[in-house]
Amino acid sequence: MKAGRTKGLVSGVLLALVSVGCSEPQQNEAGQEAMSPHTAIAADARKGRVIFSARCASCHGKSGEGTDQGPPMSHKIYEPDHHSDYSIERAVKFGVRSHHWGFGNMPPIPGLSAEDVQHVIAYIRQEQTNAEIR
Repeated sequence: MKAGRTKGLVSGVLLALVSVGCSEPQQNEAGQEAMSPHTAIAADARKGRVIFSARCASCHGKSGEGTDQGPPMSHKIYEPDHHSDYSIERAVKFGVRSHHWGFGNMPPIPGLSAEDVQHVIAYIRQEQTNAEIR
């Protein structure tokens, strides 16, 4: 009976250690804290629209339709199966090299919290649904 309890206790401790390790902030190559792909908040597309209008629309267009400065976010290329929410988080935080379009590299967008970015993603996904691409 003691062996069974010990085995269960060891398994529980190992599970707790793994869980704690998974919740530690991730760091990129430069040692900066990266956003977690498991960040969970109640994202609000209405809040995202306000943030998008203020911080993203100058390049990506009022509703994500694109401009001569940046690509359309309401395009099949940015659907979740090709560009996950996490890839959008990383692009906002760290910038991204141009790889689908000829607009040049996207710089990081400073001053947005992880929660702000989640709201923006909710807005982008809503606009993609409205454009019937997802």
